[in-house]
Amino acid sequence: MKTIFSPIYFTLIITLLFYGCKPKIQGDLIIVNTHIQLCDSAYTSADAMVIGSGKILAIGSAKDLLSKYQVDSQMSFNGKFIYPGIIDAHCHFYGLGRFLQMLDLSQTKSFDEVVDACLHYYSKQTHNYLLGRGWDQNKWPNLAYPTNNEALNNAFPDIPVLLKRIDGHAAIANDFALRLAGLHSKSKVAGGELLLSKGKLSGVLIDNAVDLVERVMPKPTTQDNIKALLDAQSTCLQYGITAVTDAGLETNIIYLIDSLQKVGLLKMRINAMVSLTPENLAFWLKRGPLKTERLQVNSFKMYGDGALGSRGACLLKPYSDQPKHSGFLLTPAAEMEKYIEQIARSPFQLCTHAIGDSTNRLLLKLYGRYIGQLPNKRWRIEHAQVVNSEDINLFGKYGIVPSVQTTHATSDMYWAINRLGPQRIQDAYSYQSLLKQLAWLPLGTDFPVEAVSPFFTFYAAVSRRDGAGLPQNGFQIEEALSRKQALSGITTWPAKAAFQENEMGSLLPGTFADFVVLDIDLLAADMKQIRTAKALQTFIDGLPVNN
Repeated sequence: MKTIFSPIYFTLIITLLFYGCKPKIQGDLIIVNTHIQLCDSAYTSADAMVIGSGKILAIGSAKDLLSKYQVDSQMSFNGKFIYPGIIDAHCHFYGLGRFLQMLDLSQTKSFDEVVDACLHYYSKQTHNYLLGRGWDQNKWPNLAYPTNNEALNNAFPDIPVLLKRIDGHAAIANDFALRLAGLHSKSKVAGGELLLSKGKLSGVLIDNAVDLVERVMPKPTTQDNIKALLDAQSTCLQYGITAVTDAGLETNIIYLIDSLQKVGLLKMRINAMVSLTPENLAFWLKRGPLKTERLQVNSFKMYGDGALGSRGACLLKPYSDQPKHSGFLLTPAAEMEKYIEQIARSPFQLCTHAIGDSTNRLLLKLYGRYIGQLPNKRWRIEHAQVVNSEDINLFGKYGIVPSVQTTHATSDMYWAINRLGPQRIQDAYSYQSLLKQLAWLPLGTDFPVEAVSPFFTFYAAVSRRDGAGLPQNGFQIEEALSRKQALSGITTWPAKAAFQENEMGSLLPGTFADFVVLDIDLLAADMKQIRTAKALQTFIDGLPVNN
């Protein structure tokens, strides 16, 4: 019998042969047997992903991916939980490294303990100066600023000592350091204060006054700075942090970061805000933004005011616990407007530290005046801590990004009401209200002001409680974020705040293969487990970096 092949039948056979023999796509690694959270808009999950050349190639089911991809190696995480590499939207990465080289005073409960810690620390090191950070008078019995008049000066009569408060916006120096800086009881400083005790300098310096003493202290060497950056990286990777926005760096440190990244020592991705000075502004406006796979420089950091804890935040009405004092601006309003006008004409983003309601109102209106009608500028206000209810809608109106640190609320809640009073405290730490303005909200830690752990950030955002689980019902719980919002706040939204959402912050094809393997499910675990979550392994470009 003669068989006749029709053209249609012949085409069908060829098509089947073609697809049946189609070669598999080459990849480097497939990860299976795990729970992967993509952190896309739908919060999709999967059980496998393929990585190639340091990026996500595909994500889905293991069976489907293995049928399409040929890989060099396979890893299984036995049902553990994978999330995008955590991104800290506002921290002091280099500052953390420098903090690790200083005396840590964060656990002291009195100024006597501070002095004792200084004596013990100095007895074991050879420097002819002493730097420390971390004390907080709000944790001491009388809540008052210390003075250097007796204990500190007697303990260190012939070397300079500078001890910064936990927030970095205040410090205490001994008389030797004050004399070295040429300061006396009649000295004045714009944007700062030198506190007096019985007509003499008490040693306590607020905001810009701290800089006057810091300038005369010995400067870190290049080796000190390299160690600081690498130590900060080591600490961050332990928590699954693969990228950070460093909120204020000098140009020399930025180029040192670039050098260390180029030789492979520094693997962290860093979005560097340039500290806004006339010199830095002139240099970077002429040079233009800098962009590599690991370093981005396209923003400036300006200081509006100081901190609430040191009463340097600028308020619309006086402090409730210091009725004749309303704080102050660190940068005069006219100078801020001049900077804003210049930067608005450039490709750079502006990010301004603003704590008090007066400063936030000023910045929101100035931002609105110069960039309010410009699309997608994503200018940021860092902290946005106290925002008058009449002003909060300006974030949404002008497309201004509030960048917040949720652990500030749970760290400050015990004393913030004394600073602000029962009515004004309702305008503070309003994270859910701020989120509603743009429908997204980047979260950071502000380390070393707060702990490095992003899980503390997540926990504080959702529970509005401190490490002891207090208050039981949460501090101003109506301003809490949902778990999904908090997760986006430490992954997707920090990337978006830095114009990097197409590169990182999610595990979508084409993004960097930066991810963390956790021991718990952040979206389902008991809240008590969140603060103690462990990053079992951290990956950058698909390679393990913390073991």
